[in-house]
This record gives sequence, structure tokens and C-alpha cells, in this order.
Amino acid sequence: MLIDTHCHMNIMVKDFEDKLLHIDDKHKAQEIVKNAQDYNVSIIINVGTSLIESRNCITLAQWFTNSYAVVGIHPNDCTASWQDDIHELKILLKQKQERNIVGIGECGLDFHYPDYNVERQKNAFKAQIELALEHDLALVVHTRDARDETLRVLEEYKNDMKRGIIHCFSEDLDFARQVIEWNFVLGLGGTITYPKNNYLREIAQTVSLDHIVLETDAPFLPPQSMRGKKNSPSSIALIAQYLAELRSVSLEEVADKTTVNAKKVFGI
Repeated sequence: MLIDTHCHMNIMVKDFEDKLLHIDDKHKAQEIVKNAQDYNVSIIINVGTSLIESRNCITLAQWFTNSYAVVGIHPNDCTASWQDDIHELKILLKQKQERNIVGIGECGLDFHYPDYNVERQKNAFKAQIELALEHDLALVVHTRDARDETLRVLEEYKNDMKRGIIHCFSEDLDFARQVIEWNFVLGLGGTITYPKNNYLREIAQTVSLDHIVLETDAPFLPPQSMRGKKNSPSSIALIAQYLAELRSVSLEEVADKTTVNAKKVFGI
């Protein structure tokens, strides 16, 4: 059994983002779920990036018993009205069990693109951390070109944080060891297969499997063998096999341990 801990199937079944899913989209979503199951991917966690996308993740979780939702505001989707979005997330969380919500995210800091608003991103990030703590949910963290600032924010909550994931892990080993100490696991996906990422493969070999979960970030970041194509949850099988060979262990060991880790993080 394998679990895709970070997918955007909500984006995969639509022509463009920020459009609410309709019942007519269910057939296409069903095909994605069935294909994943054919590759032993039994659970898919769909992760929100905006209020609309979070609602779409909930819809998918209500359509399919093997799907769960993570709701939140991505730093690049953090607008001047972010506080209104947080208020709406709070309303959704009042029925988190009925809506199969298992986490908050993806939230965090992204200083990659120009004209980013540091204070706005930090404030929205902290508000979502506090939501995760208040509702005893996993925290899914996005960080890009914001290493030190991300650590500074997370350090404020280190004594309260119970579980979380550093999504699409791309930092160094010192960063990995620090966040593991703060009860996070590392989300590893197709990027560990990219030729330039030797440092990431070293981390994937060094860190205990107890601190790793698998993710696709589909439809983005496909494994090297699929570059140029859209990613899908079924790629978890390729990522798991690659990690097994990298660590010189069996595929079964990687599947078993990462599945246990994912279930623990998300409480499923």
C-alpha cells in the first residue's frame, strides 16, 4: 500500500484553476483514482492552495472514500484579503470530520517571485499554523527561497507542534534535522530523481525512513522518466521504487514505513 500525501487532483480534473468542481468532473477524477489504485496507491491527500481549491479538495474527499482534504492558502495566493480567506477556512473546519479535512496547508513562505509581501506571508502562515494547532491537524508547509525565515517562524511554535510535513523538501541536511526535531517529516517526490539533485538524494539516503513520506505534487514535478508530461498520483510507485533502490532496501519496506508515517501525520 502506498499513499500520495500531496496531490492537486482538483487541478488535474479542470481546464484551469480557481473554478469550483462540478459533478460532471467526477468521471475524470474517478479515472485518476482508479489508475492510482492500479499502482497500489490506495490513499490520495489533495492539498489546497486557495479558498476555492480547498473547497475542491473537500469535494474530492466527499466523492471518494480513499481521498482526504488539506485546506489552506499558499503564500503565492495570499492576497490583501487573506484574513477573509482564513475566516472562511474556520467555517469549513467546523465540520472537519464530515468534510474529511486532515490538515492545514499548503501554507508557508515563498520569496521566489518578485514583489512578494513578507509580512503578509508571515502573518498568513502564522494564522494557519495556529489553525492546525487549534484543530489538532497536520501542518503542510511550503517553503521556497525562504529557508531562514521559515525556520524562524516554525521555531516560535516548536513546543506546540505535534506533526507536520515539509512539502517538496529541497533544503539542506541541517534544515532537515532541525525540522525533524520539531516533529515534521520530509515530503519527498519526483525531484529526488532529477540529475542535478545529488544533495537531495544524499538526504534521502541519510534521514531515517521514519521521517519520510511520499508525494507527487501532481500534476507538477513528475519523476525524471516522465519529464515533460503531467504528473499523477500513480507516480508514487515510481518514487517509492527509486527511493528503495537509493537506500538499498526493499520496495515493501519503503511502502510500509512511509504509509505508517503518512497515516500518523494525518491521523487516518
